Amino acid sequence: MQMPTHTEEDKARFRALVPLLDGVAVKPMFGSVGAFVNGNMFAGLFGTDLGVKLDEPGRAALQALPGSGPFGPAERPMGGWLALPEGLSDEEATAWFERAYAYVVTLPPKEPKPRRTKG
Repeated sequence: MQMPTHTEEDKARFRALVPLLDGVAVKPMFGSVGAFVNGNMFAGLFGTDLGVKLDEPGRAALQALPGSGPFGPAERPMGGWLALPEGLSDEEATAWFERAYAYVVTLPPKEPKPRRTKG
């Protein structure tokens, strides 16, 4: 699998779209960036695609928009995730990020994996 490329401008736009809500952190993820709450990712950047994790009604609403589609590698798209259509305004994209946050914040917190020790 070849990882798609993105620019520093793509990453800066992603960071600007992430809502400033309780517990939100933007972290590196597989050479790109993701937005997390309680250890769970709710929005991500893959190449130039912006993706969100949504509940079933949210996925249905987003799938109804022309240009939305699978998010992640073509060979193995991420389950429960969709890419936002290109051309959405920053306000529209942020609204989808907020909807994803509202869903993911209800999920159980992800426990950090214990660090492996050398030995």
